[in-house]
Amino acid sequence: MANVRDLKKDINYVLGDIIELVYNVNTDKSEAIIDEAIETFDELIAKVNNKNVENPKAHFKAIKQELEDKGKALIDKINKLG
Repeated sequence: MANVRDLKKDINYVLGDIIELVYNVNTDKSEAIIDEAIETFDELIAKVNNKNVENPKAHFKAIKQELEDKGKALIDKINKLG
């Protein structure tokens, strides 16, 4: 299992790259995707920082899966723009 610091870096890099892609597309709808990426970042970081979990391994695995799922959804939205 990756440590918390690595998970935070993954969240930052994935969503940062998605925001960068949106800037390259630059349409009217791109701002909504940027807002969604920022909201996703805030939600995932809050979940990572949550210390009151029964099974930390399962908790962090679920966060990593959620990052993957939401990242793919955002990329799909970007692809539909361009």
